[in-house]
Amino acid sequence: MKVNAKTDTKPSTKTSAKGKKVNKAWLHDHINDPYVKLAQKEGFRARAAYKLKEIDETLGLIKPGQCVVDLGSTPGAWSQYVRRKLSPTGAAVGALNGRIIGLDMLPMEPIEGVTFIQGDFRELDVLQKLEQALASENGPVKVDLVISDMAPNLSGIESADAARIAHLVELAVEFAQNRMKPEGTLVVKLFHGSGYDDLVKLFQASFKVVKRMKPKASRPNSSETFLVGMGLKRRAEVAE
Repeated sequence: MKVNAKTDTKPSTKTSAKGKKVNKAWLHDHINDPYVKLAQKEGFRARAAYKLKEIDETLGLIKPGQCVVDLGSTPGAWSQYVRRKLSPTGAAVGALNGRIIGLDMLPMEPIEGVTFIQGDFRELDVLQKLEQALASENGPVKVDLVISDMAPNLSGIESADAARIAHLVELAVEFAQNRMKPEGTLVVKLFHGSGYDDLVKLFQASFKVVKRMKPKASRPNSSETFLVGMGLKRRAEVAE
């Protein structure tokens, strides 16, 4: 399965006049986007950093000393934001009070203090690398926060795209259930449309508190939204 972790990706090039107009419009909006300009000014690799920033500042998710796993981390804007939040001085380099692990099927340029694992986290060898990254003198470290900006390459066929999106969200929930502390939090990206209500129900069945968020940095014409699940329900609770 090919996963596109970039949330601000330029539309595919079209050869038709209509396609050229779409690309020109997108490029114009992108260049003049205040979050794009802010990301360039503040050194973030993508405007997506400000989506996580608003979610974090609203809910107070990221705290010193935490272990954070970033699923679909490439190009690295979310990991960059977390790295600064776990820095005693808010710096992009230097001391780090916590642990950050990024995973993606695509390569990612290094970020100081972030352990990056390239591969599919469903595969055994990737999970083994993750376990090594989570190792400590007192045994495996449980994760405090799982953030997932994963998105599939969309086909334009609603039913197929909805199934792909649902599959990624389900994988993120399963990952959190297996790797996260009981009081931990999962943040995932998804899209309004077919299957959305079922994914909300999945979150409600898996977490004690569920928040739906549409950060200001999400483009107004995008169906993109985020679900935040806080506090894992015990397996017995889920089964009831």
